[in-house]
Amino acid sequence: MSATITLSSISWSAPDGTSVLSGLDLSFGPVRTGLVGRNGTGKSTLLNIVAGNLPPSAGSVAVGGSVALLRQAVTAPAGETVAGLFGVRDALALLQRAERGEATADDLADADWTLEARIEAALVRLGLDVAPDTPLATLSGGQQTRARLAALVFAEPDFLLLDEPTNNLDREGREAVGSLLATWRAGAIVVSHDRELLETMDAIVELTSLGATAYGGNWSHYAERKALELAAAHHELDVAEKQEADVARRSRQAAERQARRDSAGRRKKAEGGVPRILLGKMKDTSEATGGAKARLAERRQGEAAEQAAAARERVEVLDPLTVSLPPTGLPAGRTVLAMEGVTGGYDPASPVIRDLDFVLTGPERVAVTGPNGSGKTTLLALATGRLAPFAGIVRVAGDIAFLDQQITILDPSLSILENFRRLHPDATDNACRAALARFMFRADAALRPVASLSGGQMLRAGLACVFGGPKPPDLLVLDEPTNHLDIASIETVEAGLRAYDGALLVVSHDEMFLENIGVTRRVELPAG
Repeated sequence: MSATITLSSISWSAPDGTSVLSGLDLSFGPVRTGLVGRNGTGKSTLLNIVAGNLPPSAGSVAVGGSVALLRQAVTAPAGETVAGLFGVRDALALLQRAERGEATADDLADADWTLEARIEAALVRLGLDVAPDTPLATLSGGQQTRARLAALVFAEPDFLLLDEPTNNLDREGREAVGSLLATWRAGAIVVSHDRELLETMDAIVELTSLGATAYGGNWSHYAERKALELAAAHHELDVAEKQEADVARRSRQAAERQARRDSAGRRKKAEGGVPRILLGKMKDTSEATGGAKARLAERRQGEAAEQAAAARERVEVLDPLTVSLPPTGLPAGRTVLAMEGVTGGYDPASPVIRDLDFVLTGPERVAVTGPNGSGKTTLLALATGRLAPFAGIVRVAGDIAFLDQQITILDPSLSILENFRRLHPDATDNACRAALARFMFRADAALRPVASLSGGQMLRAGLACVFGGPKPPDLLVLDEPTNHLDIASIETVEAGLRAYDGALLVVSHDEMFLENIGVTRRVELPAG
């Protein structure tokens, strides 16, 4: 019997009562399925429900086969080792006793002599060369993620449940995960914003506020289908809005005709010559007819408004947000950043960056790449003046803006509007509101506390505050801007950056993002 996962009428609400999933019916077979959707649509929640870690508020889950879940951002317990992840500490200890000649006959009967080779094979499959007794605390975050994934593969589940497996991984780590899934022959449900990884999927399931929709094929096929759906939704909205306007126009014309008839009746009454009883009957008939027509018009207007609202909601779900960045006026060829013989880091005895010469001219788009630990974030800190070099010179010509992974330019205790005013104290209230509206923070949305924003909203708010002033920066520096963003938010940022005419310096492991923002040059840092 093939491994299957079936979800029937699944609903789940957050502790505050907010509905996250509602009436979902989904089934998964032994294929690789990408699970996509905007942040907050319940992707991670759905994985935890399937894994049995979270009971649904309503509905049922039927799992035929074994599942193994890779969570996001798991903190390693103190003293945990790679062997602990694999759940084989006791079995390895038995083999070690056997090698020392200390094992009993019963021990030897239970020994798994293939264990060490199978552990090594699982680690190698994820590009790791570490011993089973290696403490997790000595591994980087990306290495820990790969070790956890190797442990899941070692268990040979019928379904892998992976929640953003390539987050915080360098290029090598991303390629290892992609290679694993490309050759995975059991089932997999993968929550990811990594479009390269999603290209290896057999199917895509999208979660939206309207529910779940399954698409056969990989990311490219899904994107094509979505473009067609969006075009159809815009057409339906145009038709619905035209119908709504036509109904309103016809209702208005009918009301005007009825008003003219009523006016004519009143004139006849004033002129006399019509028996009183007949006038009364004519009045009753007119009122009855007018009331019936008014109710009919009201019902038709209500129906047309509902159809237009439904069509509008569908477009809003399908259509990604867009942002527009004002021009910088940066002349082509002007040097905006020069680093000469720069050596720096956090320990003078072991600098991360050594003797770096680097010049950036407008409007170049430069990506800083390299494996984790090679000093990419350190280079950005040196370039933006957050870190003084041990040696060498850093020169910046023009205005510079830096958005790090945590968007620390924003004060989380303040609202978006308050942050904007803090960064642009001379801006008028109208200018503040207009600038934030360009980034889709209109009316009460501008009053939201920064601490309550999602990752995509936080980055958008940071861009709004950076680019909303009287003069946008000549150089924008970004550190891993796509980490923790959903794909819709990534595409929004891509669209905005494509329209930016200043210089750009960005650290990112997302190759599709770098391609889509038009990177023209790369600075490759060697492994540390």
